[in-house]
Amino acid sequence: MREAGIPVRSLLAHPGWASTNLQTSAPTGAMKQLMKVGNRLLAQSAEIGALSQLYVAVDPAAGSGCFYGPDGLGELRGYPTVVQPAESARNKETARRLWEVSEELTGVTFRF
Repeated sequence: MREAGIPVRSLLAHPGWASTNLQTSAPTGAMKQLMKVGNRLLAQSAEIGALSQLYVAVDPAAGSGCFYGPDGLGELRGYPTVVQPAESARNKETARRLWEVSEELTGVTFRF
């Protein structure tokens, strides 16, 4: 988009480990109990977890093409900062193929 001069911002954000029901609604038995303990010991509140998404949605200073997540150890908790996606998420061939498949499945194509 940038190379084509299309004025669209693309941003990505993750909440870290936010204490919600996501960790405990599907697991059963010991895993469910472990997740409950993890939520109490490691997780941040859902409200703080939402900050990365809110930041990229409303702050014009959020950089297009950047990935935001918590600034704490292992990106589990903290306030929004620029973080690096996993190496597999930066694979150009995978990105190209995802774009092609998305165009095929949606029937929407872009010509740059």
